[in-house]
Amino acid sequence: MQRRQLIVGLCLAAMASMPISVLAQETYPDRPVKITVGFSAGSSTDAAARVVAAKMSQILGQSVVVENRPGASSSLAARAIAATPPDGYNLFIASVANAINASAQGPASFDVAKNFAPIGMLGSVPNLLVAHPSLGVDTLPELISLGKGKGSQLSFASSGNGTAPHMAGLLFAKSAGIELLHVPYKGSSAAMADLLAGRVSLMFAPASTVLPHIRSGKLKAIASTGLKRTNSAPDLPTISELGLKDFESSVWLGLVAPLGTPAKVQATLVSAVQTALDSPEVKSQFAAQGIEVVKAGPKEFGQYIRSETDKWGKVIEASGVKLD
Repeated sequence: MQRRQLIVGLCLAAMASMPISVLAQETYPDRPVKITVGFSAGSSTDAAARVVAAKMSQILGQSVVVENRPGASSSLAARAIAATPPDGYNLFIASVANAINASAQGPASFDVAKNFAPIGMLGSVPNLLVAHPSLGVDTLPELISLGKGKGSQLSFASSGNGTAPHMAGLLFAKSAGIELLHVPYKGSSAAMADLLAGRVSLMFAPASTVLPHIRSGKLKAIASTGLKRTNSAPDLPTISELGLKDFESSVWLGLVAPLGTPAKVQATLVSAVQTALDSPEVKSQFAAQGIEVVKAGPKEFGQYIRSETDKWGKVIEASGVKLD
């Protein structure tokens, strides 16, 4: 009995001598975890976050809740979460918007690649390049030829300056060597309405949004914008395979944590994310939302964020557009 009491006493003494931060890592998570999304509820980013959070709750045995904090194309939320204690209880959904913002928002720019620790990529929403039938083109070479002939008369719609569809148009124009007239709208719904009415010629839009219009003949699918064909339209070639090598523009998203988050906590989160993405429930729910699962661990995801930030910075600089 005395020996047992001695061992217990030594253990308690050892625990008492441990820094509180170390003890917290050993019991993580012992309270709800919050994931902040920088966009409104109902967006693709929000939908993906909620699906993954629900599965992570089961895996971690602790509530994982999603909070929406829209503003400045997700920059407000990014800044706020980066300033929280790095203990694993406040996480952020980084997306292509943040990579664009790092160059697009001038003095207000905030670089996610420098201010967060990557946990893992979650998925991507494939985009399609679509045209109004009145344009009279069926293929990408036909579109490029027309663009070189008409110049700025060829227009494309987007959901606003500095948005992912706007950047896709700039990248396409640069890669194809043509001029496009950008027509920004206040939101994707207004942009789509004018595209369907034929008031603009082109748009880069999520496959889930435009596929019904393609099937009805109201829009013409030209190409998809990923490096590989999308599961939503497997017969549609990519812009890259049609000649504009390495062209890629997708709405990607992933989970990040404030810099300084302990390695053990990060490892727990990485494992939970990877397990969640492997689950049939997450795959099914992603597919229903038009989101493709993309598994990438911390190193690969960190490199991807950096490459995307650099890519869009170069596109903005080359185009000469002012976005701030």
